[in-house]
Amino acid sequence: MNQTKTLSQEPQANQQGHPKGLYVLFTTEMWERFNFYGMRALLTLFLVNALAFSDKDASIVYGGFLGLSYLTPMIGGYIADRYLGNRNCILLGGAIMGIGQLCLFFSGSVYASNLDLAKFAMWTALAIIIVGNGFFKPNISSMVGQLYNKGDNRLDSAFTIFYMGINVGAFLGMSVCPFLGDVKVGEVRVVEAFRWGFLAAGLAMFLGTILFFFLKNKYVKSPDGQPVGAKPTFHPDRKQSEEESEKAKFTTGSIVASLLVLVVLYVIFHFLSLDPNPIKSWVYPFIYASALSLAFLILTDKTITKIERDRIVVMYIIAFFVIFFWSAFEQAGSSLTFVADKQTDLNFLGYQLPPSFIQNANSMFIIIFALPFSWLWLKLQKRNLEPISPVKQAIGLLLLAIGYYIIAVQVAKIGLTGKLAVHWLFIMYLFHTLGELCLSPIGLSLVSKLAPKRFSSLLMGVWFIGNAAGYALAGTLGALIPPTGDKFEFATSQGIDLQGILDGTIKPTAEQIATLAQEKIDVVYPTFVGFTIHNLYEFFMVFVTLSGTAALVLLLISGILKKMMHGVK
Repeated sequence: MNQTKTLSQEPQANQQGHPKGLYVLFTTEMWERFNFYGMRALLTLFLVNALAFSDKDASIVYGGFLGLSYLTPMIGGYIADRYLGNRNCILLGGAIMGIGQLCLFFSGSVYASNLDLAKFAMWTALAIIIVGNGFFKPNISSMVGQLYNKGDNRLDSAFTIFYMGINVGAFLGMSVCPFLGDVKVGEVRVVEAFRWGFLAAGLAMFLGTILFFFLKNKYVKSPDGQPVGAKPTFHPDRKQSEEESEKAKFTTGSIVASLLVLVVLYVIFHFLSLDPNPIKSWVYPFIYASALSLAFLILTDKTITKIERDRIVVMYIIAFFVIFFWSAFEQAGSSLTFVADKQTDLNFLGYQLPPSFIQNANSMFIIIFALPFSWLWLKLQKRNLEPISPVKQAIGLLLLAIGYYIIAVQVAKIGLTGKLAVHWLFIMYLFHTLGELCLSPIGLSLVSKLAPKRFSSLLMGVWFIGNAAGYALAGTLGALIPPTGDKFEFATSQGIDLQGILDGTIKPTAEQIATLAQEKIDVVYPTFVGFTIHNLYEFFMVFVTLSGTAALVLLLISGILKKMMHGVK
């Protein structure tokens, strides 16, 4: 594939500033993230309050939706690399996602008169958005790396700036959409308002797509002035002196073997995940199996050299650890939103905040700290003190664990029916944000550094599969949240001792079980790998343990990964 001329491998230390194309991609991604995160902020609350889902089922739907949204980039990346090019896939994906948001607007408009139609429209909308995100997500991230020469030392800084664009959009989306859609009059939620949040998200997506269409040709160019992300062209008579093969070569045998791996792993994961919820039992296993089978397929490419293979393996190893980060981080849109909604005092500086707005603290902190982090990496680099990417990501996992430990300690103090002060959630999101800045933009940059050009978009898709697996795990873990204070208050109002039922000291009557089931309140504690989760403290300690252990292991193997990266930092 020849989208640009052969790029120099030497670091371009004398370059100043960033190309204008970065800011076009920044703006395009900003409006797309407005669309995605604005909808995400409302989704679980919409499912519970308008479409009559339980908290547990809403969490599982949320995890499955996010997981599939980050699984389809593998297909979108492949289509871009082989057929359409990055630019066309971005335009296609943006238009598709805008249509999906309009379907959610329709669902929010008809739920009261026709619940079944509203649910059908919701499932249709999520499917459409999943497909659109698959075309959009890997290709815009891949284009950032193509704006620079190979080895350009501005790349980590560029991805951090680009990442700020992601979070400016997320901040706008999670500000505008909740204030339009998550509306309460006193203590009563105005359910019909959700549709206006979804409409705002759709309009933002259409705006970003239109701006990209008009600006791409003028500004989105490589260092030698060639258009970045154009349709790929292949040259069968190209001389073998090129540094890389320009096209992957998968044999029929390797493709068949990968499909067999997919089927076998799917069956295994399915039986390990047997659950009444079909998303958890059928969709999650497909996400996990797809990630592993695609990784296997890429490594069977006949053109991969020893150095390329080592670097790709490093990507896979780090993507595995990223799963633990996102499984904890993405509780923001499910369990943490439910805690904010039902067990948090949302009064902040005299203003009552919408529950779905609280997760926006992450975006605000990203906007504040993205440029300082970009400056920090450049300063450390000049002094030869910059840690390698795996170490940065281990630090990110550790900061995530600290954030959850802080919130675990605080919820332990409030008991079953107390209210958590909202500023503790803000503090937790601060640590999560600092961790995210050490992990996510650095990961995007690492893919651009390590990926062979012929796999640039496909391997970006593989990277997002790590995210997808993390999001699927986030759904599984989010469903472990034990009953929150509102559940105990309701049970008490009905003369039911929910605590005694959960502890097994009281046997509920059939009438009590029916009453609790109607409110979608479980009568048994959730369990995880053999451990029973009795309260929110134990629930949050699950994330402290997973992310903290992952941080330690990644730090311990970082020396091995450094050798396998063959000079890439």
